[in-house]
Amino acid sequence: MNADARAATARAGAMEWPTVAMLAITYGVWVAAALFLYPVSPLLALVVMAIAGAQHSSLQHEVLHGHPTRIGWLNELFVSLPLTLAYPYRRFKALHLRHHCDERLTDPYDDPESYYLAEKDWNALSAPMRALLTANNTLLGRMILGPALMVFGFWRAEMKLVWANVKGLRDAWVRHAIGLAALVLIVTQGFGIPLWQYMLAAYGGLSLIAIRTFCEHRWAEDPKGRTIIVERAPLLSLLFLNNNLHLVHHTFPNVAWYRLPALLDARRDEWKTMNGGYVFASYREIFARWALKAKEPVTHPALRREALAGRAFHPRMRAATAGPANSCGVPAQKQDD
Repeated sequence: MNADARAATARAGAMEWPTVAMLAITYGVWVAAALFLYPVSPLLALVVMAIAGAQHSSLQHEVLHGHPTRIGWLNELFVSLPLTLAYPYRRFKALHLRHHCDERLTDPYDDPESYYLAEKDWNALSAPMRALLTANNTLLGRMILGPALMVFGFWRAEMKLVWANVKGLRDAWVRHAIGLAALVLIVTQGFGIPLWQYMLAAYGGLSLIAIRTFCEHRWAEDPKGRTIIVERAPLLSLLFLNNNLHLVHHTFPNVAWYRLPALLDARRDEWKTMNGGYVFASYREIFARWALKAKEPVTHPALRREALAGRAFHPRMRAATAGPANSCGVPAQKQDD
């Protein structure tokens, strides 16, 4: 697929206008919902703002992979307002790029976005926590409980690292605090929306993203077999910026979101063979299978069955110590920071 990759990564200019347009639409919808819809129907406005928050999260993912410009600071500025509140962009970037080491995908410790636990870590948990994490392995559980579990586990681990003065973390959190302060002023003073109500909208945005992340990776001996393809998702694919084609994204992590479908179509059968048939026709099929049924046990079936001391208990977005963002050898687009 080298020719496809070269074609997909080629840029006609310095700016990727489809991504810029999506940024403008997302912020526009978010503001319009607050100013015009909230006075008429607060609940509907918060739902729309939740959708905008989920879209913004997808755009943050796009930006951390080097889009829509070649200027790093400008890209970061585009997504610096934390619509979903919880995660500092720079920590998201560092952890997610580390996640792109496919040889380590799903490892309970080396993959920052793994939902698996090592067996001894699981055995050390209390019965209520085991019950929560088991429920979190159903799709509805992931949408309802998942955001709270992720935020709690992530923040707890991050604060320990900040206290230990790990390089770069305090700067990431200071930047996030500035963005949060600006967001709170806009929401409460500019829009007149109580903060607790907006927190519900932000939670809803994280819940929508959980539909995508629920089963985008699984354990398989072949690293290519660990990443999903969901073929048809007309609305959700736009919300997720085509990350339903997740294997294509992992294979070409620097390709813009709007080029991924063409890469899939060019080698559709080859992609399906590559990931061992970990392919679903739509998210409806995933809901039908796992809405109320655990997809799999929390414990990892093969890797890292022994516990390591001092790690965060929750298996996704766990904090990582210092190191280069793409220390796993993930190719990164060159940018002028």
